[in-house]
Amino acid sequence: MIKMDKSVNFSTEIMAGFTTFLTMAYIIFVNPQILSAAGMDKTALIGVTCIVTGIITILTGLLTDTPIAMAPGMGLNAYFTYTLVINQKVSWEIALGIVFLSGLLFLILTLVGIREKIVEAIPSELLNAIAVGIGIFIAFIGLQNMKLIVGNPETLVTTGKIGTTTLISLFTLFLIVILYIKRVKGALLIGIIAATIVSVLMGYTKLPSRFISFDLNISPVFAKLNIKDALKLSLLAPIFSLMFVDMFDSIGSLLALGKEANLIDKEGKMKKITPLLTIDAAATMFGAFMGTSTTTTYIESAAGIESGGRSGWTSITTGILFLAALIFVPILSIVPSFATAPALIMVGFLMMKNIKNIDFQNLEVGFPSFVIIIMIGLSYSISTGLAFGFLSYTFIKIVRGKFKDITPTMWLIAVLSILFLVV
Repeated sequence: MIKMDKSVNFSTEIMAGFTTFLTMAYIIFVNPQILSAAGMDKTALIGVTCIVTGIITILTGLLTDTPIAMAPGMGLNAYFTYTLVINQKVSWEIALGIVFLSGLLFLILTLVGIREKIVEAIPSELLNAIAVGIGIFIAFIGLQNMKLIVGNPETLVTTGKIGTTTLISLFTLFLIVILYIKRVKGALLIGIIAATIVSVLMGYTKLPSRFISFDLNISPVFAKLNIKDALKLSLLAPIFSLMFVDMFDSIGSLLALGKEANLIDKEGKMKKITPLLTIDAAATMFGAFMGTSTTTTYIESAAGIESGGRSGWTSITTGILFLAALIFVPILSIVPSFATAPALIMVGFLMMKNIKNIDFQNLEVGFPSFVIIIMIGLSYSISTGLAFGFLSYTFIKIVRGKFKDITPTMWLIAVLSILFLVV
């Protein structure tokens, strides 16, 4: 449960909560944008996104006393819309039923202890690699948001044109770096606010005509999930697909965040992993009932952790802000993505420090660690990077004849990795 003693620096925790909120507030607008393509009501989705994120993140803070936020997952919402609904012609109501069942399966695996054993079976070097890989992933997202890195049909990515907004982002990034060097608290939050103010003053962001709104209605999507028709044999594959992606994403994110928040004990095990995984699974079921796609642990929580957040008060602050966003959506919408991009890049940099804990001279752990790092960043998927890394670790141990180093749980992880990649 959450602490309320003198060991908690409430001003730091609240500032960290604001920072986490601002770095992931884009979900309020992006999640509805993606899911509305499936035929769902966009305005209702804005309300549902705020409610689900707010309630689950507050509960995470209260029940686990950790600075971790949860929200509808990016990538998972795209799978919901473009794969299930548009390509496979599944109605969005049945798709919500699929999400609910994947969360239920996820919860069962957690309650019987399988997920916790999976976490404990991962070697410490691979845990550090996950943190580094996710750091690169976050930085890559930041570079995209500031338009410094853009798509290219020949080389996949390339350097974008240095426009005014990119320059604002770059100067903000250097401001954050200087503030960190000077040990100024709330450096990330200061940077985000400064970039937003400059954007408004230069005319790139317009102030809204009104600052609050009370006209959100969630009834078009609330409790519309169809579980009965989602139980068809033909839909087992998407149920397992969502479960695998959510499981690997959640485990990878929680382990990376755990290292940053000092939640890893001397034996390399993460404290409070079971309640966090339980909430994560229950959140998916709750989200499906409310009317949104799979809810998962948000790696953007690292921004708040790097701002000093260490307790559940950070999550509670973030959650309250998401609930408040129900009426403050107009003013929050003025924070541009290029204003939060520098914070993401800085978080990515700070997570790179874990690379010093990987012994690359020992190829048995060094190469799988490299695979995890490179595949998370280049595949744009935490779960894909983990699957390839775990398989390479197991394969090398098999070739080396070191079967004793492969625990029964690691064999299970390898099988799950294969199933994930195949399905």
